[in-house]
Amino acid sequence: MTKRSSKSTKSSDPIRNIITAILVVVVIAVATLITNVTGIDVLSLLGVTTPVPTALPTIVSVPGSVTPISIPLGYGAEKGFWEVLFTAPSGSSDRSTYVNGIDTQLAAAINGTQRTLDIAAFEFNNPVLTQAVLNAKSRGVTVRVVTDNEHGIGDDDTTLNQFVAAGIPVIDDARGGLMHNKFMILDSSVVWTGSWNYTINGTYRNNNNALAMRSRRAVEIYQAEFNEMFVNKEFGSKRSAVNGGSFNQDGTPVQVLFAPEDEVVPTMIQLLSGAKSSIRFMAFSFTLSDVGNVLLNQAQNGVSVTGIFETTGSETAFSELTPLFCAGLPVRQDGNGYVFHHKVFIVDDTTVLTGSFNFSASARDSNDENIVIISDPDLAAQYIAEFNRRWAEAKTPEGLTCQ
Repeated sequence: MTKRSSKSTKSSDPIRNIITAILVVVVIAVATLITNVTGIDVLSLLGVTTPVPTALPTIVSVPGSVTPISIPLGYGAEKGFWEVLFTAPSGSSDRSTYVNGIDTQLAAAINGTQRTLDIAAFEFNNPVLTQAVLNAKSRGVTVRVVTDNEHGIGDDDTTLNQFVAAGIPVIDDARGGLMHNKFMILDSSVVWTGSWNYTINGTYRNNNNALAMRSRRAVEIYQAEFNEMFVNKEFGSKRSAVNGGSFNQDGTPVQVLFAPEDEVVPTMIQLLSGAKSSIRFMAFSFTLSDVGNVLLNQAQNGVSVTGIFETTGSETAFSELTPLFCAGLPVRQDGNGYVFHHKVFIVDDTTVLTGSFNFSASARDSNDENIVIISDPDLAAQYIAEFNRRWAEAKTPEGLTCQ
């Protein structure tokens, strides 16, 4: 019996050792995860010491969580399939200070491209982005560009001529209306869009936002629009197809629309009319009276409506500033000495509308534009934070005549 018991004990030792090792690994893994998320050194509290790593581990965000993006001169965050960036103009006119902005994020993404890069750019002169595109071309990436004839390839400060010299095909719209889009499609896997022109001013002087979506369906929609302009040379109202669409990405509703072929303004009015509690807006140009009337009606129905206008042009007879201000709505003029360039609505702290589309008749009827509508409270929170930053520096209008 003694020998049998001893043999049984010895044979079970390896099993116990394996189980113990597994449990130790599990405990350390769980403790490390808690430490990464909360900052509390659980292992130290348990009296467990671990060797100091020679390099910091890569922090993987928990699915569904928002991870801040550190940008010295900007703001950013990412979650799941989306990434959002905001410029942070200092007000300085010293170009030597124009470094480490949101252009570094897009340049890094361009530097990672391996196959294709399609660019629809109203303007282009940012040196960091210019070099990233040229580098992509040099390593064999197929680069194609669509731009505006006057503000793009025809602008005195453009760097698009460097693309042409490098053998990159650049197609302009050759018309009076604007090719006003600002989007890129990287390796048929990611779309970047928003209000941000790829320029020095757009990055370091003006208030802008950029939204990146890693989404097959978003790529398909934007690719069809790009091809219509680049391949078919179709701009403005001369379109053979309607490319906008709605889809669900990782449980998040997304809608993409293009002007002038899609029903952008009716969709916008439907979204705003459905607001239950709040509407915030940031507007470079806001002259659409039918949209302004929706805001007035919603305010009368008890919905909180607040907004920021770009100061330049906001006091003209066409602007919606005076009607909204004179109706008692809390609206302000921006505090940026340069340009407040956002085109954003935030509805019920949940849904964001953004893109290149100014709230104007030109955007509705003649320009090439795009908007994205995404319903995600976490994304909305990022835009609300930007709204609050700009609201704090904005000013109440003075000298408006109310009848």
